[in-house]
Amino acid sequence: MVDDVQPGSIGQGKPLKGADLTVTSKEFTEQIILGQIMGLAFKAAGATVLDRTDIQGSIGAREAVKSGDADAMYEYTGTSWITYLGNDKPIPDPQEQWQAVYEADLKNGITWLPPATLNNTYALALNPANAKKYGTKTLSDVAALAKRNRSAVTLCVESEFAARNDGLPGMQKKYGMRVPASNIQKMDGGIVYTQVSKGGSCTYGEVFTTDGRIKAMNLEVMRDDKHFFPNYNAAPEINSKAMKKYPAIKDVLGPITKKLTNDVARTLNGKVDVEGQDPHEVAKDWLIEEGFIKGG
Repeated sequence: MVDDVQPGSIGQGKPLKGADLTVTSKEFTEQIILGQIMGLAFKAAGATVLDRTDIQGSIGAREAVKSGDADAMYEYTGTSWITYLGNDKPIPDPQEQWQAVYEADLKNGITWLPPATLNNTYALALNPANAKKYGTKTLSDVAALAKRNRSAVTLCVESEFAARNDGLPGMQKKYGMRVPASNIQKMDGGIVYTQVSKGGSCTYGEVFTTDGRIKAMNLEVMRDDKHFFPNYNAAPEINSKAMKKYPAIKDVLGPITKKLTNDVARTLNGKVDVEGQDPHEVAKDWLIEEGFIKGG
């Protein structure tokens, strides 16, 4: 990273001066933005930063941090607990989920720092007109509506979500939601948002809670009131050797992570996915606006 950025509220005194740090991320928008935020924060705190964001697939980025090819990334607690650590059941409490991941990953040479409230998990959403018409706020409300008026609950979902136990089958079981197969349409994730926004072929669609299109299309997200879906809270995942060598990483990232909410993520993701802005510039502008860093 060649940006001439300086400390704002973080990185005072340049505690990472002399550090060579490599940041990484997976290949989707939110991950790239989070990787850029992390890299720019390290740079403002005095580090020389190598940008290795946008790695294909979850495993590649994770292995880079584990092996020391990269020093740090933002990862999701649920992904680590289920995908990497091989557990079947998520832990409903977000803090307990983070704690379990933190403890389990220490033996893998990875140190997790405290999590954000940003929780990129599955949800069902509907457009404002249908939200007004049906008045549902929670997944329990949707289940009750399906029982009361079978034709009202039509779903647009991705094929993977339709098949996964932590997707549609599990959700229907948990909530006692009976939606006939004829009321479920499978399609590409991007098309789901368009169809739900129109409200024609489906009332409810599968969304990711931090997707920028939720805000852009004014979609209403149904609350998972029985805590079925895993918590996917974003948190810094640091190679333990790098953490030991540069303990200031914790203080540099702490205040930034605290500011990362679903609303912030939707806004930043939307700037890239809806408005077509560059993820690096979106990350930089946000850090400057929040006063974390100063632009050169």
